Amino acid sequence: MNDFNDLIAANRTFADDFSLGGFDGVAHAGVAIVTCMDSRINPLAMLGLKYGDAKIFRNPGGRVTTAALEALVLGSHLLGVNRILIVPHTRCAMARFTEAELRDKVGESMGVDASWQHFHVIPDQLAALEEDVHTVRSHPLIPDSVAVGGFVYNVDTGLLDQKF
Repeated sequence: MNDFNDLIAANRTFADDFSLGGFDGVAHAGVAIVTCMDSRINPLAMLGLKYGDAKIFRNPGGRVTTAALEALVLGSHLLGVNRILIVPHTRCAMARFTEAELRDKVGESMGVDASWQHFHVIPDQLAALEEDVHTVRSHPLIPDSVAVGGFVYNVDTGLLDQKF
């Protein structure tokens, strides 16, 4: 349990001045973001948004997975989402390594065979982004009224570049 003491202490400090309770769970800016789990990305700050403005779905590589689609469908029907941003980023490990390289790295780290694990690497980041945008735009449960855009976030400049 001691592994988390610093985080629990920080949470207690956070909760001392917590004034954000009572939110309704709706995306008040109408925004949903699918992006990478990379810690260099602060989804709300990069778009000038604040707590309660957006729904954020993160995974390795920022891909539109089955789970991400589920979140986007629910967001567009129940949580006020009318704009969806799909945002992978520069210098992403999922686009830098091959499947075999990631399996080797994880296997070495654990001292076991990781050849069975699939990591969903992204050989062509722009092609994957275009595919993800098309997947969301053409999904039968995402209303045509929902705007969908594909962007690349530059982790070195903080800028978004709209691609699709």
